[in-house]
Amino acid sequence: MTSVISSPPRTIRIGSRKSQLALVQTYWVQEQLKNCYPDITFEVHTMSTQGDKILDVALAKIGDKGLFTKELEVGMLNQEIDFAVHSLKDLPTHLPEGLTLAAITERENPADALVVHEKHKDKQIDTLPEGAVIGTSSLRRLAQLRHHFPHFTFKDVRGNLITRLAKLDAGEYDALILAAAGLERLGMGDRVHQVLPKEISLHAVGQGALGIECRADDNEVLSLLKAIEHPETRDRCLAERSFLRSLEGGCQVPIGVNTEISGDNLTLTGIVASVDGQKFVKDTVTGIANNAEALGIELAELLRQQGAQEILSEIFAVIQRGS
Repeated sequence: MTSVISSPPRTIRIGSRKSQLALVQTYWVQEQLKNCYPDITFEVHTMSTQGDKILDVALAKIGDKGLFTKELEVGMLNQEIDFAVHSLKDLPTHLPEGLTLAAITERENPADALVVHEKHKDKQIDTLPEGAVIGTSSLRRLAQLRHHFPHFTFKDVRGNLITRLAKLDAGEYDALILAAAGLERLGMGDRVHQVLPKEISLHAVGQGALGIECRADDNEVLSLLKAIEHPETRDRCLAERSFLRSLEGGCQVPIGVNTEISGDNLTLTGIVASVDGQKFVKDTVTGIANNAEALGIELAELLRQQGAQEILSEIFAVIQRGS
């Protein structure tokens, strides 16, 4: 009788940034996959990215070509890791050859949140005093808030979430604008003082969702990852990413979005704003969710006709000058 020797199960290596939030997100993905595939070993491997190392320069001045993803992508291409977990908002819309966006997980609340210093606990965004110092490292948030609240003072804030909150509590800022999802994932949802309505701040493309990137030819990993994908979130985020890609915008430019799905229909709203908040174009499209990427292209063209490209060209010129 011939015995059959089976090969041991493959160990799947997951790549993650070293930040606290990145690790929380990666361990969550690891746990979901363990639940789906208890006989497979999933190991977490951490790496530091350029965005983690440069903490004293505004993100927009560094550039955003894979600022938080490049090292992980090199690791995948070099066969050091099998897939990487990203905050989808940090993942460029053009991926390196040989890599693909394999799965998008169910989205947390994608909205921006107001976090205030204790002395302003009785205030909302529209009742903060004139000259209030608002901390944000996002040009998208900055542009929209300047548009609605030109009487505030805006100040860049870098560092991980704990560092930013410490600066706020020390009195360096009157308030911060942060992603609600990040606070929730770190168990700090109680710091969300106000969820900003979409009329004030459209969120970043992909905000609140996790994007899992792997080698395009790794069929085994591609198949495994489909088990934790959330179809509605994927449709919403594909529309958003298509919109951003069509405008040739990056993660650090003032482009905001909002998506909603009702039945088979997806509604996508987008804005492009100048950094000073003075120029502002906004529109909405609705169509079949299965045509998500086509909707993103359609909305980009609508905004382009209203002057979006001129606004973005001015911003890129300023960024390139290092202003």
